[in-house]
Amino acid sequence: MGIRPYPGQVGDGRTYEIRTYGCQMNAHDSERVAGLLEDAGYERAPAGETPDLVVFNTCAVRENAAGRLYGNLGQLLPAKKAHKGMQIAVGGCLAQMERERITARAPWVDVVYGTHNIGALPRLLEQARQRREAQVEFEETLATFPSLLPARRASAYSAWVSISVGCNNTCTFCIVPALRGRERDRRPGDILEEIGQLVSDGVIEVTLLGQNVNSYGAEFGDRLAFGKLLRACGEIEGLERVRFTSPHPRDFTDDVISAMADTPNVMPSLHMPLQSGSDAVLKAMRRAYRRDRYLAILDNVRARLPHAAITTDIIVGFPGETEGDFLDTLDVAARARFASAFTFQYSIRAGTPAATMDGQVPADVVQDRYERLVALIEEIATEENEKQDGATVEVLVAEGEGRKDAATHRMSGRARDNRLVHFVPAAGEPDASSASGAAPRPGDIVTTRITHAAPHHLIADGAPLDVRRTRAGDAWQARTRAAAVAPAAAAAAPVLLGMPAIRG
Repeated sequence: MGIRPYPGQVGDGRTYEIRTYGCQMNAHDSERVAGLLEDAGYERAPAGETPDLVVFNTCAVRENAAGRLYGNLGQLLPAKKAHKGMQIAVGGCLAQMERERITARAPWVDVVYGTHNIGALPRLLEQARQRREAQVEFEETLATFPSLLPARRASAYSAWVSISVGCNNTCTFCIVPALRGRERDRRPGDILEEIGQLVSDGVIEVTLLGQNVNSYGAEFGDRLAFGKLLRACGEIEGLERVRFTSPHPRDFTDDVISAMADTPNVMPSLHMPLQSGSDAVLKAMRRAYRRDRYLAILDNVRARLPHAAITTDIIVGFPGETEGDFLDTLDVAARARFASAFTFQYSIRAGTPAATMDGQVPADVVQDRYERLVALIEEIATEENEKQDGATVEVLVAEGEGRKDAATHRMSGRARDNRLVHFVPAAGEPDASSASGAAPRPGDIVTTRITHAAPHHLIADGAPLDVRRTRAGDAWQARTRAAAVAPAAAAAAPVLLGMPAIRG
């Protein structure tokens, strides 16, 4: 049971829409916001209808994030003027950073709240309605651990589970620790209890979330806690897939690799941020590891998990980066053989140490390096994906992963190593009977053979070898049927399975 924000609060059937920007942590926060609102009597707005409430869950990492927010708020002003009683709320990392500047620049915003007091949103909305003035409220430390708040999960079959919030690192390019605070760890029993409840509801895949998941345990003094948590997830009956994001190379230890290798439901995929292949740049970034240490981690992972797909984050154009530094990054990328990478052009983030560093790299140089890096990453990713030709893979069928599925008569999902697979659901029309006599549903497991590779996905154009109907598929089907009866209350958004949402 979720906790109510305060007794007697009622949304009076008002409708809401949440617009989410940024990483999976933000997406999971939006699930909590939705849970809070529905617990308070709000209803999800039907598609195409103007909602009574629009909540912006913002990100401060993306370039020009503030400009985009104010542009979106400006576009919403005419709708607010035309829709009597409409409210606008702004939360998330950018709200934590901008604070009172939001209502100063956009006085039609009703509520601004921070990353530490999500649970206050329904109360602040009611206060804004009654007082007819904007409510701006922030906490400097976490008021309530978000996982104690009610949640409206975006997926019936796959779920995010937060194991910690905040970050103790001091990377010079990153504003997140200043906005989300120091690391706070949940107790292992609370995490496992939440996962157990999700599994009983039909979920078969969870992704463990933290700003630095493998430093989990720092708050209660157990540096091996994350590996123990992975092993404990392996004991949960009915939990078929466990993923996590994102680790930090500094804290990534051999016990975690052993836990991954020894625990069958921990998937053979790893997102390991590199950021730069230059030791000089890594030092300037305060990343607390060097290129040789990073490559040694990948070697150790592949020694225990030979078929693991490894992905990464890379920033080009960090202040002071020389052509030689950039070539070091290309060298590490070539040696690491990443399955994919999220690549970013460095841009100044106010409030970070890097913002005032000497040696800011000209934009045209950054763009040139970025294009060269992307070309190399795509070449390697294509070569790595081509090795999957003819391979038999198990795909967790997803909802909303394949944008062209309707046109191609395919469905989509993630293989165990997290590669995106577009597959033909049956020998014939997509809704025809499959090899096992049942059409696959989101949440079901399809076994199929890869017939073609591209840089960002795999294709399986033969009929499935098997379709295993799962409790997760049953849960998706039940939710879909409920949505047909009451679409405003039951509609579910697509879910990303185990990968960051931010792209450069």
